[in-house]
Amino acid sequence: MKSFAIALSAAAMIAPAAAIAQPVSYDFDRSHTEIRASWDHQGYSRQAIQFTQYDGDLLLDLEDPSNSTVDITFTLVDEGFWVGAHHERFIAHLNSDDFFLTDQFPTARFVATSFETEDGVTGTMTGELTIRDLTHPVTLEVTLNKQDETRDGRTKLGFSATGTLLRSEWGMGFAIPNVSDEVILTIETELVETPEAVEEE
Repeated sequence: MKSFAIALSAAAMIAPAAAIAQPVSYDFDRSHTEIRASWDHQGYSRQAIQFTQYDGDLLLDLEDPSNSTVDITFTLVDEGFWVGAHHERFIAHLNSDDFFLTDQFPTARFVATSFETEDGVTGTMTGELTIRDLTHPVTLEVTLNKQDETRDGRTKLGFSATGTLLRSEWGMGFAIPNVSDEVILTIETELVETPEAVEEE
């Protein structure tokens, strides 16, 4: 994924193997991260849920994106997603067998399998998304918005990503076609190098 941060420099390509950088650990800046899934509701409007509980491994390699690891688990129970205020009935429905069936499957998981970029700024990240114990590929179009440093000298990255999926592939076919099968995933995130990663440098 760090292929979206910088392209290989000539120096990196001729550097000895011992000097090649290893994947660096990053954390989500949760106050500046939004992960949303939206759909068409009977042609009247687009509705959305926002996932609020997630954690995992973000090990990003500057020189060789194939060495990167993106493995995120989403908690769906205990207010793991947000749909707005006063929507208790809708939340209960999302937890039911029509959708996430959280009594049996309280989490979802995304594991990246490939990263591609030609310009170091835009590209794709493909991975396996598991919901309700069903796993299918999802591809996200990713853009690096900015790379800089925090006040304490840690690297900070800002990304936007979008992708689509058909919810019926994960056993969530309720109300299709009145409510769209296609779901649009939208991710706006800022990632910050972990303090441990800085100490290892």
